Amino acid sequence: QVQLVESGGGLVQAGGSLRLSCAASGRTFSTYAMGWFRQGSGKEREFVAAISWTGSSTYYADSVKGRFTISRDNAKNTVYLQMNSLKPEDTAVYYCAADRLGGGSYLEHRYDYWGQGTQVTVSS
Repeated sequence: QVQLVESGGGLVQAGGSLRLSCAASGRTFSTYAMGWFRQGSGKEREFVAAISWTGSSTYYADSVKGRFTISRDNAKNTVYLQMNSLKPEDTAVYYCAADRLGGGSYLEHRYDYWGQGTQVTVSS
């Protein structure tokens, strides 16, 4: 069992930056791929970024490529999402998720554990 807790959300102006963190419990964190998803108001949840268990492979949605960076620190059981050049359309609840298979994926059903989410609001 893995428990995930997101933090770092908040209100920021367009063009600003935020760094989200996702702290995981459990000794097997380092073997899990991790992903970030988001859900805007009235929208379906969508993939944002993923990172393999080693950290050697990363994946991004086209909408965030070049602006967001996913990283992980296995010693701290934490995955991060650095978000730069934020836009109002990035406003959403952001969720982190853990994938036991370890490779990383944009597919929601690949993920076994989910956090409760953290709100990010970007004002214009």
